[in-house]
Amino acid sequence: MKPLPESIQGVLFDLDGTLLDSAPDLHAALAVYCGEVGAAVPSYAAVRTVVSRGSRAILRCAFDETDESLFERMPRYLELYHSMMSRHTRPFEGVDAMLEALESNGIAWGIVTNKPGYLTDDLVKQIGWADRVCAVVSGDTLPVRKPDPAPVLLACERAGLDPARCVFVGDDRRDIQAGDAAGLYTVAVQWGYLDGGDPHAWDADIVIAHPRELIDLLKLKVPA
Repeated sequence: MKPLPESIQGVLFDLDGTLLDSAPDLHAALAVYCGEVGAAVPSYAAVRTVVSRGSRAILRCAFDETDESLFERMPRYLELYHSMMSRHTRPFEGVDAMLEALESNGIAWGIVTNKPGYLTDDLVKQIGWADRVCAVVSGDTLPVRKPDPAPVLLACERAGLDPARCVFVGDDRRDIQAGDAAGLYTVAVQWGYLDGGDPHAWDADIVIAHPRELIDLLKLKVPA
């Protein structure tokens, strides 16, 4: 486990399941699609668990098919999701206060996600974060995605941050693997989707249960 850097420059976050609870809209879009094709709608709980694995895993909750068949279904599903992706999606409890604390203490924050860029960019705008993030790197920005460290390093480069003075926060083992390989201090969160896993088994530098624990960890002064 790495020690926390003494002087933090920036904090990079995964998006879905770490900053935003997007599962309600991802499930709602799947329900509409299932209605269009006459398929049974899977439970919300089943979909929520696999959100971190992406669209194909979400579709597999409803369709026991080959990857090729699921790929053919994906454009329509993503079209539906794109049309409703901020209806019920909200920051997790405590996230707004955490981001405000980072900003008030002069610490930059950014996003590294495996979500496609056109969805990421629109969602970040709709949530109201477009002018606040120091960098956004999506799943198709580079030829590789997390757990490869390249997207994390690119976000640091774009924001002018030293990886050794940054923190990476995520709700999936791949987040921790990417952040660690890039040389960042890694934080696993317990409030996200977790892909059915145990954050304590991911070899993160620390595991936290609520966004306020990141405020405490970084010894941030909370704005009045």
